[in-house]
Amino acid sequence: MLTVRAPATSANLGSGFDVFGVALDRPADVVTVERAEETTIEVSGAGAQYIPEDPAKNTAGVVARELDAPAHIHIDKGVRPSSGLGSSAASAAAAAVALDALYERGHTAEDLVRVAAEGEAAVSGEAHADNVAPSILGGFTIVRDDGVLSIDATVPLVACLPEIVVSTRDARGVVPRSAEMADVVHTVGSAATLTAGMQRDDPALVGRGMDERVVTPARARLIDGYDDVCAAAADAGATGVTVSGAGPAILAACHPSRQRAVASAMVEAFEEAGVDARAYRSSVGRGAEIIER
Repeated sequence: MLTVRAPATSANLGSGFDVFGVALDRPADVVTVERAEETTIEVSGAGAQYIPEDPAKNTAGVVARELDAPAHIHIDKGVRPSSGLGSSAASAAAAAVALDALYERGHTAEDLVRVAAEGEAAVSGEAHADNVAPSILGGFTIVRDDGVLSIDATVPLVACLPEIVVSTRDARGVVPRSAEMADVVHTVGSAATLTAGMQRDDPALVGRGMDERVVTPARARLIDGYDDVCAAAADAGATGVTVSGAGPAILAACHPSRQRAVASAMVEAFEEAGVDARAYRSSVGRGAEIIER
């Protein structure tokens, strides 16, 4: 028996659609695996009632199939489904790391990113790695067709999660099919700025690099109170604000001294819009870790 903790994540960060991801130090999923003749799934925790326990439809079950590592898998959800915080990715990442260790497969971390991405496909319909990469590797990650780059960073972040649901499939459905060249150029500049900010641990550069004019505005329309929450965060000292992944969570970067104020302002703005919310004061965190053998 072996237990792994895998963190929540935020993908895209505005300017890095389907490319950028970052590990958060909280919340997290905790997955326990035990060798078995065939795979079974048990789920508890946040939103457990919405998560299928059929191994063919569960991200962790798909990972077990891909690794040829049958097990009884217990998933304790700390990351709410349909949150924009990489809920399915956290389960897939934890299962990949746990099962690889349990069966002593010896895969590299990048191998496990590819395996966990197949688990993600069970939920999103496509094998995207922008959430599973940071959940396994930690830090700030850049996903390309030819590999994954991970950068250690400690930038303070606030993830504010409203009590509304935006499905990944719906959020992908509103993404524009084309963009004006001026907007493409702006996005490239923002992505470069954000990457430099992560490399330098500079919240101001990271915040500037979150600005994006194509995907974010389309997804923001799915989140009640989005504009007011962004404005409130900026007034409280956030250096940048954007949709976290597919939403509805909203991610803000800030300096350490403003983190508490930014978190409170975002929650209050959601409440003024008639939406309950909670905020996670976090930073760029570590990847999946074995916590018990």
